[in-house]
Amino acid sequence: MTMAESQITLDPTTPFDNVDDRQIEFSGEASGETYDFALQYDVLEALAGTIPTDPVPLFQRHGDEIAAAATRALARDPNQERVVISENDLG
Repeated sequence: MTMAESQITLDPTTPFDNVDDRQIEFSGEASGETYDFALQYDVLEALAGTIPTDPVPLFQRHGDEIAAAATRALARDPNQERVVISENDLG
């Protein structure tokens, strides 16, 4: 995938709070392909400006920023089974 291709579209039915790994896992689609992502709580905290005590609603509130970060993360590392979004992927 290149940056010229479409941005990730988040699947709103997929966010899962993986408390053990301190991340939200979700799926998204770009250019007809579905990808699995993980957004670490630290990234969510950086987006929200608060420690995520209820991460899924925070995830949903910041969907546009997360979709942009997911697009950058996928472009950086497209061959992973689950693409991990880091703070470096924030715009």
